[in-house]
Amino acid sequence: MPRLIERPAIIDCVGTKPKQIQEFAGRVNSGHAGVSVARMISPSGWEEPGQRPEFEEITVVLKGMLRVEHDAGVLDVQTGQAVVASAGEWVRYSTPGPEGAEYVAVCLPAFSPTTVHRDE
Repeated sequence: MPRLIERPAIIDCVGTKPKQIQEFAGRVNSGHAGVSVARMISPSGWEEPGQRPEFEEITVVLKGMLRVEHDAGVLDVQTGQAVVASAGEWVRYSTPGPEGAEYVAVCLPAFSPTTVHRDE
């Protein structure tokens, strides 16, 4: 039988400004270890430390622009676009645009603070 997820879990975030993370499926809200699905609402000027996660991350931008720095340069991911960061690849996310960004992140396996490996 399908299982209804009535509401997301609100997750604390890392970064320079408050960002809302709403986990619908993942380790916290649904007990999934193989995948996590979260909606992010990020203000203008938010940025987080770089990271080299053990999971693949697929990000779909719903509104605004998400900047993704990586070892080979920078990608600006606009509304209606997506980006895939492979496991083990260094990335750093930010939302420097005037409207911030709203996006959905899917992590395979599920996001975990112990496997994200953020820069110090």
